[in-house]
Amino acid sequence: MDITALIMAGGKGTRMGLTVEKPMLPFFGKPMIDYVIAAINQTKNITNFYVVTSNNTPNTEQHCKNMNWGIIHTDAKGYHDDLKQAVRKANLTGPVLTMPSDVPAITGVFLDKVVCEFEQCKKDFLAVFVPIQKRLDLELSISSTDEYNGVWYAVSGINVINGTMIQKESKIETSAFITEEHEVLLNINTLKDVEIAQKIINNNTP
Repeated sequence: MDITALIMAGGKGTRMGLTVEKPMLPFFGKPMIDYVIAAINQTKNITNFYVVTSNNTPNTEQHCKNMNWGIIHTDAKGYHDDLKQAVRKANLTGPVLTMPSDVPAITGVFLDKVVCEFEQCKKDFLAVFVPIQKRLDLELSISSTDEYNGVWYAVSGINVINGTMIQKESKIETSAFITEEHEVLLNINTLKDVEIAQKIINNNTP
C-alpha cells in the first residue's frame, strides 16, 4: 500500500511552556521532528510525506526548508481544521497517515505495522491508542484521551484515515490499534516526559 504521511507540526505547544517550538525541542541533541522523518524514510509503505506547519512554528518551517522536506502551511485554526486543509492542499484522496512531531522513539517498522493494521481493519479510520495506566506507571503525562468500545485510552496522535472521508461531515467508521510499545508510548508532552523518555531509551540501548 502506498501512503502519504502528514506530520502535524503547526501547534503552539503551550503545554510545555517552552521558548523553543516543540518540533525543534532537542532530544539527545537533535530536534524531535528529525527522528520522526528518519522513521518515515525507513518505512516500506510510506512513499511521500509533508510537514504541516503554521505561523505558530516558523523555525520548524525553516528547518524543513533547509532539509528539503515537503511543507504544507496551514491557517492554525486547530488540529482537525489544519488536517483537513492539509489534505485538501495536497489533494490526498487515498489512505493518509497522520502523526505528531513529538514521538522521537518511533521507527519505520512500527509505522509499517500501523499501515498493515489499517489494511486489515477494512475501516476508513484507524487510531493508535496507548493504555492510560501504562503511561501513569512510567510517570508520563496524560495529555489527550479518547474512548473506544467503552474504555478510555491515551491518544498517541498516530492515525490512518481515508483522505476522501475526512472532508465529509458524516460519521466515519473507526477502528483502533492498542499498544504498549515504546515507539508510540513515549509521546512527549512535558519536559518531564523528555527526561523519562531519554532515560528509558538509554536503559533499553545495548
